[in-house]
Amino acid sequence: MAKEKFTFQAEVSKLLDIVARSLYSHKEIFLRELASNASDACDKLRYASLTNDTPNDGDGNFKIILSVDKKAKTLSIADNGIGMARNELADTLGTIAKSGTEAFLAQANGNEKDDVSLIGQFGVGFYSSFMVAEKVDVLTRKSGEDKSWLWSSDGRGEFTIEEAKRDSCGTTVTLHLNKEDKEYMDEARISHVIKSHSDHIGIPIVFKDGEREETLNSASALWTLQKKDIKDEKYKEFYHHVSHAFDEPWLTLHNHVEGVLSYTNLLFIPSTPPFDLFTPERKTQVKLYVNRVFITDDCEGLLPPYLRFLRGIVDSEDLPLNISREMFQHDPRLAKIKTGLTKRVLNELKKKAEKKPKEYDIFWKNFGAVLKEGLYEDQTNRSKILEVSRFHTTKSEELRSLADVITNMKKGQDAIYYITGENLDMVRQSPQLEGFRSRGVEVLLMCDPVDEFWLPAVANFEEKQFKSVTRSGTDLDNIKADDSKKGKKGKDKKSTKPIPGMDKLVAALKVSLGEAVKDVTISDRLTNSPVCLVSSEDDMDIHLERMLKQHNQLNETTPRILEINAEHPLIAKMATIVKGDKESSTEMDDAAFLLLDQARLVEGEALPDPSEFARRLSTMMERGMD
Repeated sequence: MAKEKFTFQAEVSKLLDIVARSLYSHKEIFLRELASNASDACDKLRYASLTNDTPNDGDGNFKIILSVDKKAKTLSIADNGIGMARNELADTLGTIAKSGTEAFLAQANGNEKDDVSLIGQFGVGFYSSFMVAEKVDVLTRKSGEDKSWLWSSDGRGEFTIEEAKRDSCGTTVTLHLNKEDKEYMDEARISHVIKSHSDHIGIPIVFKDGEREETLNSASALWTLQKKDIKDEKYKEFYHHVSHAFDEPWLTLHNHVEGVLSYTNLLFIPSTPPFDLFTPERKTQVKLYVNRVFITDDCEGLLPPYLRFLRGIVDSEDLPLNISREMFQHDPRLAKIKTGLTKRVLNELKKKAEKKPKEYDIFWKNFGAVLKEGLYEDQTNRSKILEVSRFHTTKSEELRSLADVITNMKKGQDAIYYITGENLDMVRQSPQLEGFRSRGVEVLLMCDPVDEFWLPAVANFEEKQFKSVTRSGTDLDNIKADDSKKGKKGKDKKSTKPIPGMDKLVAALKVSLGEAVKDVTISDRLTNSPVCLVSSEDDMDIHLERMLKQHNQLNETTPRILEINAEHPLIAKMATIVKGDKESSTEMDDAAFLLLDQARLVEGEALPDPSEFARRLSTMMERGMD
């Protein structure tokens, strides 16, 4: 078969240009990434041959061989793993998951030397080869197939694939090194990199020089050792290996469980969010081993999706090697492991939150939105998740627990109040919060999309119901205002006397607005703003409706209740005018819809008729100037 030429997808071409020409620090990570890929290939073939899915063309003695050719100025990394077929070469080395590429480019764009760590974070480790190589060749043969293939590229936009010859299954990556990177032909330098970054890869990494072979790594399964015998540096190396990341682990969980079902877990929580945290598949990234034999890194039944930020391994002696990956999803033994792991992770998070709250705040900012998915999905562990959940509130810039919020509840307050929105700045400025602030009532500020779904599902915490401040029926009369909000005689500033003309104004607004609103009422929540919109108790929350419309999940708009602040100067002036019958119906209509549009704008909603809003505003300004 003749050599075929292909073009990288546009995103990969941009990425290769950044990797090869802009990111210079920590070049040595390319060797860690290639060694990890080779180890994965060996693990996959070992599992496939044990389960009779794929024949093993090799001798079963898995190892990774590093060799240099100083005359040709090349460094080769060879494995006897599962190998790749022709279509896999094109798919695997010619493309990257679109979301990962875009995320990488978004963060790397405009940055230079300091951001090479992004390579590991975004799962594009193979492409780090082009930091040190002017050309890369990949010779591979898939186990069970007769044909071998050679993939070649200089990283400048194109790659070729042609039929080649390889004696057995596996893959050899050959790097044609740049002149300035000839240090990676030195055995001592290579040995240092392997010992620093890949020492605990479970497959021997061998440096071969002619007939001489020297194993560079310990090739031991780190998780089988006692915790007291493992230094933090070794844990960090292993984390880098299993996660293909470059950051440091925020938390390490290494445990051995014995009993009816025995297993060992070595799990890590990253210190920075992985790029694929919010992909629709919500896949967990923990590898499953049986008696140190790799089974899969895509096991749905091992951890719940809301713990998908975890990286690491789980190894059990009591699971069968020859079970299919599909059957694993329904194995009751795996369900027991899942239950135990989930409980342990949540308990460790609780300890961290209590002992080191500042450090825990970092975790919550990175992964809180993911963990809260469990409040909706996992009723069994809901109370544990609520205990470790943290929230922004109107009381403080610091994150607060629900226990803190309940402790701070005011006399007469019988609910935990919250408001949802797209971002903190917007919800903090919401007029619906004014009455709560005046009474010193702490309100949760909810800005994650998942908040709209778990709050109705949970309903209450410690017998205190969750209530949205954007709904009608919120009775604040039973909650006294703070002393700072009271007048000289200790009475609330808000008057209890009826304001003349206010009932007539409400009636006039109802007539003018018609079906544009569900109702018009006098508000007890507003202190500074003239108007706001709220949903009735039976209707969908305002922010949820807006979010569903943005995702084309909802077409109709539900009319809202317009609340007016009877003590605001504008509303009081309008009441006086209406009482004296000084305003025409046209002028009243214009004023009413301007109030409604003002409330919509404050909510962040698009105006249904911007041109009509502009006309009314111009007309009212003209009248004012006259």
